[in-house]
Amino acid sequence: MSYHIYSFEKLDVYKLARIFKIDIRKISMDFPKSERYELTSQLRRSADSISANIAEGSGRASNFDQAHFTNISYSSAMETIDHLNTAIDMEYIDQMTYEKTRLQIDEISNKLNSLYKYQLRNKETLKNKR
Repeated sequence: MSYHIYSFEKLDVYKLARIFKIDIRKISMDFPKSERYELTSQLRRSADSISANIAEGSGRASNFDQAHFTNISYSSAMETIDHLNTAIDMEYIDQMTYEKTRLQIDEISNKLNSLYKYQLRNKETLKNKR
């Protein structure tokens, strides 16, 4: 069976975001049951949103629209940091886990920032590269 690999699936930032959201799911499995519909859900959704917005943006015809979704992805990464701050403040995660996830977000955020700048600089639409 052969299927098409879309351009966003080849991006390092997308690959890192996929790994990150799985790591967040594993980390949040140990959160208290009382947080299931609060912090756990919010943390997972914000982490999921990083890769989802990269994918959704790739389907947009203009660089401006693509950059908009990259910016949303970046914002989701920032939201994830806030949720992780709450998790460490509440002692749901240890310092080592916190630092590891923060380093992952730093790498993802830097790559999103570079992608955003590229999308805004590039005058031609990227539609032909899909």
